[in-house]
Amino acid sequence: MAIESRNPFNNELIKTFEEETDHEILKKIELAQVAYLDWKSTNFTHRKELMLKTAVLLRDRKEQYAHLMTQEMGKAKREAIAEIEKCALACEYYAEKADEFLSNKKLEVPEGEAYIAHDPIGIVLAVMPWNFPFWQVFRFIAPNLMAGNIGLLKHASNVPQCALAIEEVLIDAGFPKGCFQTLLVSSSKVNMILDDDRVKAATLTGSEVAGSKVAERAGSKLKKTVLELGGSDPFIVLEDAEVKGAAISGAKARMINNGQSCIAAKRFILEKSIADEFLAYFKTEFENIKIGNPADENFDYGSMAREDLAIELEEQVEKSISQGAKVIIGGKRNKAFYEPTILSNVTAGMPAYEEELFGPVAVVLIAEDEHHAIELANDSRFGLGGSLWSKDIEKAKRLARQIESGAVYINKLMASHPAVPFGGVKMSGYGRELSELGIKEFVNQKTVWVA
Repeated sequence: MAIESRNPFNNELIKTFEEETDHEILKKIELAQVAYLDWKSTNFTHRKELMLKTAVLLRDRKEQYAHLMTQEMGKAKREAIAEIEKCALACEYYAEKADEFLSNKKLEVPEGEAYIAHDPIGIVLAVMPWNFPFWQVFRFIAPNLMAGNIGLLKHASNVPQCALAIEEVLIDAGFPKGCFQTLLVSSSKVNMILDDDRVKAATLTGSEVAGSKVAERAGSKLKKTVLELGGSDPFIVLEDAEVKGAAISGAKARMINNGQSCIAAKRFILEKSIADEFLAYFKTEFENIKIGNPADENFDYGSMAREDLAIELEEQVEKSISQGAKVIIGGKRNKAFYEPTILSNVTAGMPAYEEELFGPVAVVLIAEDEHHAIELANDSRFGLGGSLWSKDIEKAKRLARQIESGAVYINKLMASHPAVPFGGVKMSGYGRELSELGIKEFVNQKTVWVA
């Protein structure tokens, strides 16, 4: 099976790769295991040096790597450059913090000395998506390499050049051969990799279907998983919010990465007293989006990552319209391009209400009051992130605790950062990435008690 690198903006075939054979996969797992036996005993000073070098190389090559993202999945150039900068930030964060995070934690015991030690576990498989092809991988590999683990990457099949570039930069930074390897394979090979006794755990960012399959297979072998799945994040604007600022931020929050982000704001829940004002500003922001070739830094949005994804989004919108939803702006598709769209009159039972819309479509829901707003926010099978806008900070903090999600940002659009935990509840998955919680997901938290 051939793996294609194809530009979604013009459908140009850039490069073709042959899928690796079972024998080649096993050789890479063997190399990873050999690397682990040495890497696990290296000290934090050495790991830190290599991770900081990786950050330097990422920044030096940001134009080159940003170009790969724009070519392979259509990311706007300025967002692609920002993604590389964010990867460098994650490398620096864990280079500086890993020793502290994984130091022995003293326990209060009735006699003797007791503490929790943090030991690496070995090879971790990462199954990663195309939408943030560098960031998704670095938020996995930076903490795990610093913890003494080894990474194997099965990346999305439409971003093979990005996957290989990540392996390249880590090797060039000085990480030993085998510490991180890219596997150019289809999803059909994941079970084989998970079944190998040398692979100790897996992390996946992707769809509910993919996540459940990986979790089921890993679970049958009693291997730990971390899953970051879909999201349909609420963006709640209360009547006492600064409405214009919320609308401007809301448009950015919906259109991050051409709307193709698990934590992009998707459901805009507005108290009815400010709904018209918000929508006026919101529509203007959508009208001002600069559409064109994503390789040109003057443009904000080019196309979705693949035509089939745009078709799927179109079907969700059209079915919602047939059930009564109204288009405020947008709603049309041309190949992989889908217009930035705002839908109103959305009600329960419609795809726009029940499903994740993974593209540039904002869903508007009207709430009678703040309590109704929370009810609407929680009326979803997803629970990844959320955003709440109000000038009354104490009230906002209280309401944030009532929202069923892995994170709530107050007067701020939802975005990941190395210093804060990232992950969801309900059908958005389990486990956490980033921060101290993220680096501890794949270590053995070992109790040591000395008499």
